[in-house]
Amino acid sequence: MDPTPPVSVIMPLLNEERHLEDAVAAVVAQDYPGKIQVVLAVGPGRDDTLGVARRLAERDPRITVVENPSGRTPEALNLAVAAAKHDIIVRVDGHGFLSRGYIEHAVRVLQETNAANVGGVMRAEGVTDFEKAVATAMTSPLGVGGARFHTGGEPGPADTVYLGVFRREWLTAAGGYDPRFTRAQDWELNYRIRQAGGVVWFDPALTVEYRPRPTLRALSRQYRDYGRWRRVVAARHKGSINARYLAPPTALAAVAAGVVGGLVWRPLWAVPAAYAAGIGVGGVAIARRKGARVAVRVPAVLATMHMSWGWGFLTSRPDQLVPEGDES
Repeated sequence: MDPTPPVSVIMPLLNEERHLEDAVAAVVAQDYPGKIQVVLAVGPGRDDTLGVARRLAERDPRITVVENPSGRTPEALNLAVAAAKHDIIVRVDGHGFLSRGYIEHAVRVLQETNAANVGGVMRAEGVTDFEKAVATAMTSPLGVGGARFHTGGEPGPADTVYLGVFRREWLTAAGGYDPRFTRAQDWELNYRIRQAGGVVWFDPALTVEYRPRPTLRALSRQYRDYGRWRRVVAARHKGSINARYLAPPTALAAVAAGVVGGLVWRPLWAVPAAYAAGIGVGGVAIARRKGARVAVRVPAVLATMHMSWGWGFLTSRPDQLVPEGDES
């Protein structure tokens, strides 16, 4: 077996002008002896992502640009896979930065484990104080539960991993990314791969630096969509839900019931008070080494993540899948 087979790196892009050059630079700077192709699938956004992508392609013949008219992530990924020349597919996002040696290590793990997909840790790193607070919450069980791709852990089979390095044969066998899933398409694809007998393998040595959302509003929208689409996945694939995914909607329901019920029976206000105290003390504790300007922001970030995810889950319509062929 070729220890350094050629790989195709696919990147779905929408409004990624700010980070795109650095994200591509982290790919082409990989010290990988095999051939690397980079496919940039660009949607019609509000910035000059397409212009940046085309200029990068002009400078480097390894880079291919394909346009994604719908602007939706699953279509971008499928278009990029179709344009990929090689049988190992490395997924990267436009605001994600591969660690040194990522591709070589992933290919080796893929061959050693005979897995269908391997991946590792989303290493959230902020630039502003707010982004650093989000990164702190995203890498703590207090913020995201026990997901290994957020918090790390031992290598081995997993339900899902961050991004992923795939064997094309498994992507094909699974039918690719389901275009009806606006969000959660990674989890849903990995579920189908596992149901078909493939192994999804987690390795903590595989890290990708990730830029968190820059504002509370953007973070709220992100986590609302996570909750909304995770319920759609659960409705489509029975038995795929677990306690970790039910914690945010349970917390939201309990806090709301305590606030409203407390108007009738004041002791019920202890429920939202206990939640506020928990994320207040816990948030400051997990950020104690980040400095006061970051630590004071973490409780609000935690509350936004929990409540937005829970709201998205509770208000989701399990039948809200985008119809096949509908690119709106």
